Amino acid sequence: MGWFSKTKATTDASDKKTLGKGVFRNCEACGVTLRAEEFTSNQEVCPSCGHHYRLSGEAWLELLLDPGSWVEFDAELTSGDPLGFVDSKKYTDRVTASQQKTGLADAIATGEGMMQGRAICLGMFLFRFMGGSMGSVVGEKLTRLFEHAAEQRQPVILLSSSGGARMQEGILSLMQMAKTVSALGKVREAKVPFISVMLHPTTGGVAASFSFLGDVNIAEPKALIGFAGARVIEQTIREKLPSGFQRAEFLKEHGMVDIIAERHAMRATIARVLDHLLD
Repeated sequence: MGWFSKTKATTDASDKKTLGKGVFRNCEACGVTLRAEEFTSNQEVCPSCGHHYRLSGEAWLELLLDPGSWVEFDAELTSGDPLGFVDSKKYTDRVTASQQKTGLADAIATGEGMMQGRAICLGMFLFRFMGGSMGSVVGEKLTRLFEHAAEQRQPVILLSSSGGARMQEGILSLMQMAKTVSALGKVREAKVPFISVMLHPTTGGVAASFSFLGDVNIAEPKALIGFAGARVIEQTIREKLPSGFQRAEFLKEHGMVDIIAERHAMRATIARVLDHLLD
């Protein structure tokens, strides 16, 4: 009798499906399959075709700001439920579930930091929290950020990525459009630069309020930017929209975006714009 006996290795079908899960990623734009770390180490940009995936707020801080300089504002603010909104579940339950899933308080982070030695105010929409939707908390935090920037005479950088106004707060969410634009007026009065950076997607009430009001409007490549969806517009006007409609390149061609900056160049691009506006 031999010391070892050969046995046929078997792999369950479910094991085959999960083999390599988390190790490899397939690019939805060009179809290439690469190790997941090749995307993450490249700031969530496909190394093959340059397609930009969504980047976390934490990664944006690391990309844009001088190390250790970030100070967050109003991190304790959380959404109430003034309308007692219920659809398939209570609004409060949706907010709590999103907080537990993401570890975030709401859909935006605001604060100040240093960019190449210059003090700036920074706001970042956090899409993973209820699609970056703008409710009362987002509007309040942005308003306070604009007011702080005006008082301290610090330039404002805002990274927008949102599905628009938060429907569970009804008219109160729509009021944030006027509220934030009014607060932005104080930044204008203080003659402080406002740089609007539009990421994928920037839509609805966020696009229709402050996002297009930058002294300089910057967008990432192929970002979807606009108010209503293309299908809604086509059904309304009963016409076929042009190819690439509402993408960053189309908007730049038509004068609504000033610069398209790839993610690797975003810090240098913003810093160069601030140098031009402030020096």
